[in-house]
Amino acid sequence: MRTGLAAALFVISTSTLTSAQTAPAPFDMSPERPAGLHPMVPRLTLPAPTVTPPVTVPDAPSVPAAPPKPSPSFPARPQTVQPDSTPAEKAGGMRRYVVPFDKFGLEGEYDRKSWSVYLTPEQAAAPAKFNFAYQNSIVVAPEASQITVLINNRQIGQKQIGSPDTPTQVSFDVPRGLLQPGANLLTFEASQRHRTDCTIQSTYELWSNIDPAQTHLSFEGQEAAKLSSTDAIRAVGVDGSGRTEFDLLVPALEQPGTTKPLLRLAQGLSVLSGMPNQSISFSVDTLPAAGPGKLTVLVGTTSELQPYFPDLPPAAQSAALATFVTDPRTGSPVLLISGPSWEAISSAIDTIVSPTDRAPGIRRDALTTERWSAPNAPLILQDTRLTFADLGVKTTEFSGRRFRTKFNVAVPSDFYANAYGEATVLLDAAYTGSVLPGSHIDIYVNGNIASTMPITGTGGGILRPLPIRVAMRHFKPGLTSRSLEAILTTSDDNICVPGATASTTSRFALFDTTEFRMPDFARVGQRPNLAAMAGTAYPYGRLAGPMPLFIDRIDADTLSAAATLLGQMAVVSGRPMTIEPTTSPGTIGDQDAVFIGSISQLPAAVLSQLNISTASQATWRPVPDTQVVQPDTNSAFDQWRSKVSSGAWRGQVTAFQEWLRKNFDISLSSLQFVPRAEAVFTPSNVASLMVAQGASPTGAGAWTVVAAPSAKDLREGVDAVTKQRNWPQISGHITTYSGKTGEIETVPVSRFDFVPSQPWSLANFRLIAANWLSTNILSYAFLLVVLSILLGMATSGMLSRLGRGK
Repeated sequence: MRTGLAAALFVISTSTLTSAQTAPAPFDMSPERPAGLHPMVPRLTLPAPTVTPPVTVPDAPSVPAAPPKPSPSFPARPQTVQPDSTPAEKAGGMRRYVVPFDKFGLEGEYDRKSWSVYLTPEQAAAPAKFNFAYQNSIVVAPEASQITVLINNRQIGQKQIGSPDTPTQVSFDVPRGLLQPGANLLTFEASQRHRTDCTIQSTYELWSNIDPAQTHLSFEGQEAAKLSSTDAIRAVGVDGSGRTEFDLLVPALEQPGTTKPLLRLAQGLSVLSGMPNQSISFSVDTLPAAGPGKLTVLVGTTSELQPYFPDLPPAAQSAALATFVTDPRTGSPVLLISGPSWEAISSAIDTIVSPTDRAPGIRRDALTTERWSAPNAPLILQDTRLTFADLGVKTTEFSGRRFRTKFNVAVPSDFYANAYGEATVLLDAAYTGSVLPGSHIDIYVNGNIASTMPITGTGGGILRPLPIRVAMRHFKPGLTSRSLEAILTTSDDNICVPGATASTTSRFALFDTTEFRMPDFARVGQRPNLAAMAGTAYPYGRLAGPMPLFIDRIDADTLSAAATLLGQMAVVSGRPMTIEPTTSPGTIGDQDAVFIGSISQLPAAVLSQLNISTASQATWRPVPDTQVVQPDTNSAFDQWRSKVSSGAWRGQVTAFQEWLRKNFDISLSSLQFVPRAEAVFTPSNVASLMVAQGASPTGAGAWTVVAAPSAKDLREGVDAVTKQRNWPQISGHITTYSGKTGEIETVPVSRFDFVPSQPWSLANFRLIAANWLSTNILSYAFLLVVLSILLGMATSGMLSRLGRGK
């Protein structure tokens, strides 16, 4: 009996074990069983497939469930953060947006972008998380592509790229002690590969877009939101669209004597912040709302501010005061600048702005760009050599097909070498034997290709140093962006077997010992030159005395536009400029001056001096959305020329002119002895803002006019053109902006005057002459013929007196 029962039990156990080994076990989220309980006991005691509720033991500690293991082909998803709030913010923390652009993306097979984020001591000490959301192209291969985030050159996290359908939110913990008070370097780096294609063209389909509205640092605790000193102005940061706003409440805005200190304050705030997309607005009766990337500033005496901010510090009634106070409505910090009088307020403003003051004669070593592109761009004034390490380009080994890296330099406002000068890149690089002839390395300047170096050898090689000449045709005063791009083809790419796109075998290497060499160049100022004003605020940034600023009417829109414009000029100049507001053009004389306002408020004599039609004061009006835009007269003439019998001939002439310009850089403007006179300009009704520059009546100064059809158009137009993507496009004699189309158009300079900027020297004069003759070809040819004739006559006269007479 016992033997039979034991045999039956043995058969049942064997069958149970067999079914457990062959059938897949269901996914079990219950806690793990204690070690002492045999796993077969539940199947023996409860053979029927019934569902029973779990039994809880109050005194027993709970055992957390083991997380499911990720699939081998897909890494574990990092912790995600919802866009509305983070755990730190729910616990009383704060959010700090960090992307200084309205659109931000990483493109190609390799991309790296860096900028600095200024933090207060309270923010640097608080526990922090870095959060961002991204979406990528559907052709990006997730198994071979990743985004890396670094803070202060230390990697805080890496994420495989795999979100083509909807944005994916990612969160990385920031190690304690990594953040520091002041500037912190933030870097996004992307390595991307195509899913199936191995061609060069396919690399342009690779992109990952980062959402600025969901990219931020989240700090724990309420201390991070406090601003303890006026130095915290540098940490104002940006909002979710990359904008920085300074909102000033000034009840006495329209009173005489307040404009000058307010414009000095606006410039100081802009220089301290250093952000690329800043705007300054004034109001007289509304306390601005607080928000990310915004700083509310209260300016006025205690009696003026009392109705809007009752809880003023008692110290403001007796002395100048500049400090942060807390808005009782929102709990956000507000910058308070007050005192018993406007003389005291001016003194308080000086305490804030004075750290940014710099004498005009002190030379700068770099242009401040680190808030949107790190490191700062070195300012090159003479023959200079800079390594890629100095320019922020690191040594990189690359396994893809198109490698691209970018760096910035800057040249002064009196740069004059765009027609003959050549810089040199001394390339230190290497490529493997798989790289085929026909590959090449290209150099771009401000988005325009400047040089190409083909790779002709086989079997690989080390290029050290390989000189690549870069024409300085596209250089301009101020910031100049340069890119190095390597186009690499291999025989494996022509076959493109499965998995070839994800290869990690390096085929190209760029070393940070590569040098950029800038030769000596001609230095002389030019008038007019809006590109120099946009690049370094020339000539106003060099003035030792006050700059006259004509504002006929002081209202919130006009003064906001003036403050935003002067703030941007102060940023590129590197210092606040001394402003002397005036309402009388007769007091300006021949000084370097700026005129700003609606077109109807500007003096007609100033418009005539700059060759702007005075009739535009009555005819320049914004076009309503329902009104059909009438074609310009010149455009109509061009259209009718193509319809007449000579249209084909004119088309051939135009094609020939374009061929000369493209291949030999020869245009009709260079085939003339005397530059043509400036034509009278009439702004189109499609344009909503005009910036023009010309000489003063005697030619001793430069006058700049910033005008719009109305004060509202003026404010909106200045806010638009001072954005980082639009500001470098200001150039020539006149620049116009259309608020409806977002387009910027320029009228080139046809006649300009030289303005000496350096002590006279034969070397500089030779360089100036070389560039001028390279621009004016007919004059160069005529001078060459004259010199040849003179040389022949001198030689003939000398030979006639030599030898034996017969």
